[in-house]
Amino acid sequence: MDRLMNQYLQDIVLKTTGADKIIGTETIQNLWSGYGKILRLQLKGGNYPSVVVKHVKLPDSSNHPRGWNTNFSHQRKLKSYQVETAWYEFWNQDCDDQCRTPHCLALEHHGEEVLMLMEDLDASGYSGRLSSVSWREIQTCLRWLANFHATFLNKSADRLWEVGTYWHLDTRPDELKIMDDQALKAAAPAIDQLLRQGAFQTLVHGDAKLANFCFSEDGTQVAAVDFQYVGGGCGMKDVAYFVGSCLYEEDCEAMENKLLDYYFKELKQAINSKHPAIDFEVLEKEWRELYPVAWTDFHRFLKGWSPDHWKINSYSERQAREVVASIHS
Repeated sequence: MDRLMNQYLQDIVLKTTGADKIIGTETIQNLWSGYGKILRLQLKGGNYPSVVVKHVKLPDSSNHPRGWNTNFSHQRKLKSYQVETAWYEFWNQDCDDQCRTPHCLALEHHGEEVLMLMEDLDASGYSGRLSSVSWREIQTCLRWLANFHATFLNKSADRLWEVGTYWHLDTRPDELKIMDDQALKAAAPAIDQLLRQGAFQTLVHGDAKLANFCFSEDGTQVAAVDFQYVGGGCGMKDVAYFVGSCLYEEDCEAMENKLLDYYFKELKQAINSKHPAIDFEVLEKEWRELYPVAWTDFHRFLKGWSPDHWKINSYSERQAREVVASIHS
């Protein structure tokens, strides 16, 4: 048994699942900067052959791979786990099969440890993890995002991040301070304001990269995980970040219209079903115009966080120049 799984946590797992014993433990991944682990537990007896445990345990010392181990960074991570716990307690049940997420079985706090006991998506038919995607799988993820954004349109981000995404300007002062791109640095507050003042706000996943999507075997269904940075915002933040997570710059540019057309087709269908009173054409116009703004917002974070990152490319630089120019015009 993994040393992190003390008796208290074992008891919760067995009580919740009705299992007789835990017969196997697999580490799925270590959490960023040593804040715990995500484990898959094989069970004997009970209602589930396996479950996934996200076990958050505060580190003795922060060891961030890029050196961002300030107290501000630590507090951001602490809040992110509080937000994720709130997500599973108060919001997650509103997601239907069109924006599938893992079912939460138990949430427990014990001292400075947090235990999130969840359905094992692998056992539920979502065992695919992809490092590259075809158009079919891109469609699957864009459809998930469209349905997620439609589900939470106009909802207040109660107990979540007021503004979602892990790169939000207010939570990244260290990265902004050291940016070399002075024009983008100066425009950062205005870019943030454009995204915040839109008439149509929803909840954004906040870290909708390819690695956080779990695919069915045929790639036509998907579930999303990792809700540490879910909060209020324009849906374009998720779309731009997802596209950048799985396509190189040439495809980001060449496929931009195709990607957005598909997302908005799915969003229209979901909005018409869930919010028939909303004027979808007005929403689409606003969000299409905010797509390059959302792209530039993430680009701003990257240029401070990791100036040599592969995602800093000519497409992103052009988007940013045009957005900055439009702000000053």
